[in-house]
Amino acid sequence: MKKEKIYEGKILGLSVYDGIIEGRKVKREMIEHRGAAAMLAFDEEGKVILVKQHRFPHGYVLEIPAGTLEKKEDPLKCAYRELEEETGYKAKKMTHLITYYPSIGYNTEAIHCYVATNLKKIADLSLDDDEILSVVKISLKRLLGMIKSGKIQDSKTICAVLTYAVKKKLY
Repeated sequence: MKKEKIYEGKILGLSVYDGIIEGRKVKREMIEHRGAAAMLAFDEEGKVILVKQHRFPHGYVLEIPAGTLEKKEDPLKCAYRELEEETGYKAKKMTHLITYYPSIGYNTEAIHCYVATNLKKIADLSLDDDEILSVVKISLKRLLGMIKSGKIQDSKTICAVLTYAVKKKLY
C-alpha cells in the first residue's frame, strides 16, 4: 500500500493509503495513533481507582486511568508511568488483561489494558497542562452496575472491567 501523510499532530496523524487488496483498488483514510495503556487499578481496600476527566466535547467522564504511549515506549512501562501521573499511586504489579482496537477499520490505536495491584500512594497528581481530572474510588460491583445502566460509556473502562469480571467468573 502506498501511504500519504496528510497531517501530523501531538497525539495522532492522518494518512491516506492507496493499494490493491484481492485484486481490487482500495483507498483508506487512517488515523495513526501510537496506542495507549489503561489500568484497572485496585486500592488496598479492593476499590477501583477511576479518574473523573474532562473529555471535550463530552464533558466529564468517569474512566480508568490511561495514557498515550510515548514514541517507541513499551505499553507496560507506559501503564506504570500513567498510573502514577494520573492517580499518585505506584503499582507493585501489573498484569496484562486485554489488548483491543477501539475503532478498528479507520484507526491504528491499540489499547493495552492491565490490572494494577499492590498499590501505594506515593505522590500527588502530576498532570499535563491540558489534563483536568480528579481521582474517584468505587467498588467493582458498583462499577459493573454503572456499566450495565449506561452511566459508564468509555470503551477502555467497559472492556477492561467486563474482561476482568469474565476472567474472574464474576459476570
